[in-house]
Amino acid sequence: MPRKVLVAVTGLSPQIVTETLFALACQGESPWVPDEIHLITTVTGAEHARLNLLTPTTGWFHRLRADYALPPIAFDENSIHVMHDELGKPMEDIRTPAQNTAAADFMTEALRTLTRSPDTAVHVSIAGGRKTMGFYIGYALSLFGRPQDRLSHVLVSDPFESNRDFYYPTPHDHPIHVRRGDREVTYNARHATVELAEIPFVSLRHGLPADLLDGRASFGATVAAAQAALGAPELRLDAASLRVRAAGKTFRLSPAEFALLTLFAHRARSGAEPMRAPLKDIADTDWSAEALRDIAAACGSMQIPASVEAALTEGADEAYFSQHLSRLRKQVRAALGPAAGPYLIEDGGNRPRRYRLALPPESVVFECIAADDPFPPTPID
Repeated sequence: MPRKVLVAVTGLSPQIVTETLFALACQGESPWVPDEIHLITTVTGAEHARLNLLTPTTGWFHRLRADYALPPIAFDENSIHVMHDELGKPMEDIRTPAQNTAAADFMTEALRTLTRSPDTAVHVSIAGGRKTMGFYIGYALSLFGRPQDRLSHVLVSDPFESNRDFYYPTPHDHPIHVRRGDREVTYNARHATVELAEIPFVSLRHGLPADLLDGRASFGATVAAAQAALGAPELRLDAASLRVRAAGKTFRLSPAEFALLTLFAHRARSGAEPMRAPLKDIADTDWSAEALRDIAAACGSMQIPASVEAALTEGADEAYFSQHLSRLRKQVRAALGPAAGPYLIEDGGNRPRRYRLALPPESVVFECIAADDPFPPTPID
């Protein structure tokens, strides 16, 4: 079974943790008991959580476990993660644009790390903290979440909602005092209702480059990569450097593979019909001459790699074409991962095979890719 992880964001209301844990683990036909809990909060929020939830014997987390005989759950002071601001200092609150950005980056990195292992199932609660915290943690799950992950908000009945003395419906009588106008009214926590509202989310993980899933990136960079990978396709080719820009990534191709992509990119831009493969076992000079003309028309005859020009001048055969087409597909997939689809040359699926790059003409651009391009080239073996 996957290791179950509950993630919550809180401000000054640590009750969110016990309310959510109760809703998940203590009611319903299929309880979901987390193996570990992680809490993302501010400096003050961390102190509130430590004192109210984790104080030995009297902390409400320990009380909940004892009241409902829950198994051991990894949740201690090391599970409380205090956000850091743009200067690396523990964050007291989220009030400035820079602090918002820092909080988004912190939660993005936390969710990226927690969803890295396929053997985990992450449940994220957006019920606590400032509205921006709930938004960012939910957005981060949308970026990195997998089919086994969940997003929710906990709902508490009146008058227990937002009451600083209420932590969960107790299995025994427990008085909760509520101020009603000029008098104090006592309610029984035993009669409280806590429900979990699960929130569907669209997972964008499949569109993220592998280096963002495995490395470290800011919230803004991750969103930009998702937008580039999932947005309208755009292919940019720089013949001088053999570099390609697609799906928010810049990568370099080997000469023959770059020439082959240039050939089909030019045909896509000019609206040409799909192209047959060269003839089998003989030098197909007609096919090769047409290919040379299209490559030269796209990037200029001076930009054609010498090795490619020599091979096509002699006449390519089917083996030459198949070998370099296979290598091109491999290199594009290595660079773009799941986003590679629109940039792969298709064979039509039926015989006789007819090859094309199925991109709209306006999405293909031949231009110099600047040396200071924000997406550094990805080396391709």
